Amino acid sequence: MIKFFSLRYSLFLIVSDLLLVVLSLVLATIARMNIRLGMQGQEAVWMLPLPVYLMACLTWLVVYTFFDIYNPRFSSSLFSELQQIVRASLMAWLTLTGLLYLTYRDVSRLQIIYFLGFCLVLVMLHRVGLRVIFRRWGDRRFYHRRVVVAGTSEVACELEQVIRNHHWTGLEMVGFVAESEQDAAANARQPILGHMDDLARIIEDHSISDVIIALEWQTQNSAREVVRDLQSLPINIHIAPDYFDMAFLSLHVGDFAGMPLVTLKEPVLTPFQRVTKRAFDLLLTALLMFPALPLMGVIALAIKLDDPGPILFKQPRVGEGGRLFNMYKFRSMRVGAEKLEQTLATTDEQGRVIHKRPDDPRVTRVGRLIRRTSMDELPQFLNILNGDMSLVGPRPEMPWLVEQYEPWQRKRFEVPQGLTGWWQVNGRSDKLMHLSTDEDLYYIRHYSLWLDIKILWRTVSVVLSRRGAF
Repeated sequence: MIKFFSLRYSLFLIVSDLLLVVLSLVLATIARMNIRLGMQGQEAVWMLPLPVYLMACLTWLVVYTFFDIYNPRFSSSLFSELQQIVRASLMAWLTLTGLLYLTYRDVSRLQIIYFLGFCLVLVMLHRVGLRVIFRRWGDRRFYHRRVVVAGTSEVACELEQVIRNHHWTGLEMVGFVAESEQDAAANARQPILGHMDDLARIIEDHSISDVIIALEWQTQNSAREVVRDLQSLPINIHIAPDYFDMAFLSLHVGDFAGMPLVTLKEPVLTPFQRVTKRAFDLLLTALLMFPALPLMGVIALAIKLDDPGPILFKQPRVGEGGRLFNMYKFRSMRVGAEKLEQTLATTDEQGRVIHKRPDDPRVTRVGRLIRRTSMDELPQFLNILNGDMSLVGPRPEMPWLVEQYEPWQRKRFEVPQGLTGWWQVNGRSDKLMHLSTDEDLYYIRHYSLWLDIKILWRTVSVVLSRRGAF
């Protein structure tokens, strides 16, 4: 629905990107001449022939097009757009490097590395600058569209807010069209332009360019009549079916043997994301284990001297897909404390279980210290190496609490459960885990390896500040 740019703007991006590619090659040549690295030679040695410039421009154009960089679609996330540009640029650079190996082998490898750096910086600054310009003057652009939402459902109200938040992309929210005269009179939201029977007249009177049909589930059949009546008008028609509450984590239209299907649930992580996440977990966990092992030895000795009983505590937890596994921790409570788990648990005003409290009488002296510093979690490195957990993800929950989950809360088990996560860096025990499923779902919907890295970095700050840990 939301297009960030028109065809003319797409052409502008193509031309400007190719100019930036040429500029990057020039800057790389200047850097190679002036930075004292690598083999030295006369300045003429580093001058690139014209075919290299043409080859670079053609490669960038083909690869960027293949990666849909110039597809006139809008992404509300600047990070997503820049991430796609980085992927496309790396692929274009590798392709260009291969072509140069087959044609112009004398081109300096260091010069080509400089070129990649300059190109990434310039193209990304270009996109950031355009975002700033559009956010400041976007609502005055020539690509202006007036939008009306047919329906007054919850989905319709959410669409209104989205359109108003993205006015800088050229969208203007004109108003709602109620499903009937009674709905128009009863609905307090403004402006209500009329009811569905007047939709054609409303489109003409208000110069509407886009209609979004957002009817409730019970009245979806009437959408056919609306679409049929509007097909002859010079407008764009979009439909927002009211089954978002049925969608497990995401909703998109796909193709199944030529038949369009609305997908409500499928694996959250792509095979590539899953392999990348697992490789990242294994590599970083292996690196962290070396400095952690001596510390874990000291903690084990302190636990043994402080209170009789085992050093490690293992407890059944619910992992990805609802699979049970034993999660390891350093024992921080007296032996048999888990038997009192449900008897000590209390409920809040809404009747939801609160099982973790700062004054828990079962915690030992050493246990209180390692809990405050989160060192009791160190044995979970073993769970990560074993594949039961990930470094980042929703925290694995206890089975008896999961049994009390509402259906929507079970969505958090669609990804590997983690040692740390979005919930931990936004409240930890101050916001109880099973009462903060919405934050777990935020992580799942916005998953990326970069988000994992940001959460790990913020976890260090949270642990050092001891915020929410008890």
